[in-house]
Amino acid sequence: MTRTVIESKTKTAVIGFDEPFCVIGERINPTGRKILSQELERGDFSRVEADAIAQVAAGATVLDVNSGAVFSNKMAEDPRYADNNFVEPMLMPELIKVVQNAVDAPICIDSSVPGALEAGLEACEGRPLLNSVTGEEERLELVLPLVKKYNVPVVAISNDDTGISEDPDVRFAVAKKIVERAADFGIPAHDIVVDPLVMPIGAMATAGHQVFTLVRRLREELGVNTTCGASNISFGLPNRHGINNAFLPMAMGAGMTSAIMNPVAVPLNAVKIAEKRAEMAAAGIILPEEMDDETFATLFNLGSTKSRPGKEMEAIRAANFLFDRDPHGSAWIEFNKVAPKAGHEGRGRAGRTGGRRRR
Repeated sequence: MTRTVIESKTKTAVIGFDEPFCVIGERINPTGRKILSQELERGDFSRVEADAIAQVAAGATVLDVNSGAVFSNKMAEDPRYADNNFVEPMLMPELIKVVQNAVDAPICIDSSVPGALEAGLEACEGRPLLNSVTGEEERLELVLPLVKKYNVPVVAISNDDTGISEDPDVRFAVAKKIVERAADFGIPAHDIVVDPLVMPIGAMATAGHQVFTLVRRLREELGVNTTCGASNISFGLPNRHGINNAFLPMAMGAGMTSAIMNPVAVPLNAVKIAEKRAEMAAAGIILPEEMDDETFATLFNLGSTKSRPGKEMEAIRAANFLFDRDPHGSAWIEFNKVAPKAGHEGRGRAGRTGGRRRR
């Protein structure tokens, strides 16, 4: 069976056909996160550290580290900062060091800049996953030698010099080309993790069916593991979690073995809680003064003020159990344990401390 091995200094993650689904946490990515980019520009990595810890706590097996930051202020002072080829090779090692100091999860080095990929490989302990190579000729010639030199697995994205095709047969052909070119470098198929590219279901009605068919072909004909940007399927639709929760187990059933995704439910912010409290007060609903924000959020089904696993993680854990990749359901049971309320730790049934009641 195909097994793609990814390692940190102390932990090993395996992506494989008979392995539990591998969740690659996507949150350490400044692309589209203006506040994170601004913090990184100031040399503040506290959010990176917090995101790393929260994602591992939520169940991420591997952490994707992306260095695509935009340093607007430095760009105004020095035009070199407008070039990702200048910024990312400097930033990537710093990000990786912060993540490695915070958690022991293996890392996925994510950049479109070859210099950043190599800088990340130099800084990374263990055996990281490299993200990514495409079927574009220039990209193949730049990235595959790095994969061979450092003996690491790589994500292969199914687009080439012609762009992203809506035809799943074309995307399969691109994946096959990458696997064959990798073999020319002495890179085995088990070190290629193919991203068949998930299209938004809102824009293409056949997107789900396409990716399930592609994943089966990739597994059966090329013998490779697969991944995807899981949230792409629900882009632009309401209740995206509902779509994602259905998509992930179906993709797993088709043979998909990993996904790059957010495992964390974003905590509820104070502004939304204040707005809801004001709404309750305006409706004449009187609440106990001692009710804290977390109790309030739970009572009115607003979410949580704390980082916790997202709904998609529940679907993945359930699917692992149903596919017999969770022996005895131990991971499912652990995942669904109800945390004790504050002040009730160590209490038994009915809130009593200790064991049997004294007479």
